[in-house]
Amino acid sequence: MRAARFHSYGAPDVLVIEDAPEPHADEASVRIRVHATSVNPIDVLLRAGRLAPFLPLPLPAIPGRDAVGVVDEIGPGVTDTRVGDVVFGLGGISDTTAEFAVLTAWSRVPTGWTTAQAAAAGLASATAAAVIEALGDLKGRTFLVEGASGAVGSAAAAFALAAGATVIGTGRESNHAYLESLGVLATTYGPGLAGRVQALAPGGVDAALHSAPSDSLPDLVDIVGDTSRVVTVIDDQGAARLGVRKVDARNDSALLQYAAALGQEGLYLPRVDHELSLADIVEAHTLAENGSGKVVITQP
Repeated sequence: MRAARFHSYGAPDVLVIEDAPEPHADEASVRIRVHATSVNPIDVLLRAGRLAPFLPLPLPAIPGRDAVGVVDEIGPGVTDTRVGDVVFGLGGISDTTAEFAVLTAWSRVPTGWTTAQAAAAGLASATAAAVIEALGDLKGRTFLVEGASGAVGSAAAAFALAAGATVIGTGRESNHAYLESLGVLATTYGPGLAGRVQALAPGGVDAALHSAPSDSLPDLVDIVGDTSRVVTVIDDQGAARLGVRKVDARNDSALLQYAAALGQEGLYLPRVDHELSLADIVEAHTLAENGSGKVVITQP
């Protein structure tokens, strides 16, 4: 099969398109013929070798954590999926940007999503759903999302709104119209955040999510006033220092099915900023590494 691979850690230009062995469905997994994948922050960190000391990859490695495509193999123990189903989901740590990929968590694609949106939903929605799960019932609560215009932040905002929360979200001013279209009360990030949030929520904030690569985690703790009601998906060290929960995605089909159900109701539309072809894998990783928004790689 054709796949993107890297034979050594480094900059995006270590990525090449070449032939690679086909994977096959194993116990409790399905194989898909991939239609599209997305580039997530972990893909960039793994390719660059920044996680190699504690998460080394066998090289050459295929990048990619999530994908969407058509099921063409079903492993033992799978009873709720058939060959021909169009699904999105999660593969291994790094293995989906290829002609075929094996998923160990998946859900059918909602009818209202494009292929690119389904590709963008896998890791982002699983992470956001895990955040909402960790925070519990948000109905009638005020929820602050630092980095609400990103893939995880916008998913968490959508899920919280669907749960009946009031959502305040930070982002660049150029993203405020997008946030407001979701129903989010938009504000900027940076110094003075507490004052801006207080103006939007005089009654206070009940919970917060840190989903942007910023040093604002202590500010979120001060705003909420309760470390148990603040989660981060970015800052492991800050979480340990402050006593805040660090939430990660896990390969759990229930998380993806939750996202898909909201998508089917029109309450969650995954964000896509760039669509490129597999041949443009170097550019795709360059855009993602530079913080240019959610990048999706489509297959022929």
